[in-house]
Amino acid sequence: MTSKPYEVAYTDELLTDGTVYRRYSDGRQEWRSRTPGDEVRWHDDHGRTGIDVALGRKIVKRTHSDGVVIYGRENGFGRTLWSDGVLTLNKSRFGGRMGAAVAGLAGAALIGTLVYPPEALTPEQEADLQANSGTGESSGDGSSGDNYSDWGGDGDDGGDFG
Repeated sequence: MTSKPYEVAYTDELLTDGTVYRRYSDGRQEWRSRTPGDEVRWHDDHGRTGIDVALGRKIVKRTHSDGVVIYGRENGFGRTLWSDGVLTLNKSRFGGRMGAAVAGLAGAALIGTLVYPPEALTPEQEADLQANSGTGESSGDGSSGDNYSDWGGDGDDGGDFG
């Protein structure tokens, strides 16, 4: 992928029931909930549903209910570049006007350094990514061992699957 990604910012709001309400700058809305297996189930205001799964510290697999799969790569500063050409920017990490300024400056300064996600992975490659990062069920202690364990935590990857 060589063209400039389509940028979409979002903010997250943690709801009292533990789910996350996500607002995108293009007007979309999404509701997200974490499963006991550390997957994130989502549905949006256009009737789409799916599951996001961390395949490592930086790779995310998004499976839509219709079977379409895309991959995302965390690029730091709350930026996730998706294999469908969308760059999502988490503006809620820093908060308010300051967050928009920091994310904008970071994005502008680092846009040339984006690392693109894979277009496709085999099941074996996905399993290897999970095994090598400790995000799979084989971690033993029940913890995921990555920065995806909190909604919008302090990790530099933007948390919660951009």
